[in-house]
Amino acid sequence: MRCLMCESLSLEHICPSCQNIFLAPSLYRRKIIHNIEVISFYKYSEIKDLLHTKHTDLGYYIYTILAKNSLAKFAAEFDYSHKVVSIAVDDHVKSGYSHTAILNKALKSKYIKPLYAKLRATNRVTYSGKSREFRILNPRAFELKDFNGSDVILVDDIITTNSTLTQAIQAVHGKERNILFCVTLADASLK
Repeated sequence: MRCLMCESLSLEHICPSCQNIFLAPSLYRRKIIHNIEVISFYKYSEIKDLLHTKHTDLGYYIYTILAKNSLAKFAAEFDYSHKVVSIAVDDHVKSGYSHTAILNKALKSKYIKPLYAKLRATNRVTYSGKSREFRILNPRAFELKDFNGSDVILVDDIITTNSTLTQAIQAVHGKERNILFCVTLADASLK
């Protein structure tokens, strides 16, 4: 096949050379509700076209590559006093896979145990491209299923207005769990 970026022959959808050049992650941090830190690895504008593949067959491969280059590297360097769990925000399967589950799986390490199907939205409305007002008027109504562990890392693909992560944080806090921080692939507020 051909690399989506440089069109050279490649065994992956994005060749290793382009991954090194264009998908080298950075660390961006911002605080949201309850002073919880959100760690992102890319500016949204840098990988916007790649992120838009998430509900296509190609998206599975692209998200796997992005997760390998960012979240997996982060997890390999993550050190903590005890094992913690990571939970994907609404890892509901759509288009044959869950993009947030792919990201969550990449966090598996000595100190991080990914959990699946634990935080699901009961309102299936999509926030993609919607205004802050729309998001406020149409809450996701997250339901948190029980799990072992008290320290949690929340995982999502993009942070834009904070509304999805804020609602997810409130659901987790409602079950008296401690959120260490959140991780996202991209932050839309970065220029």
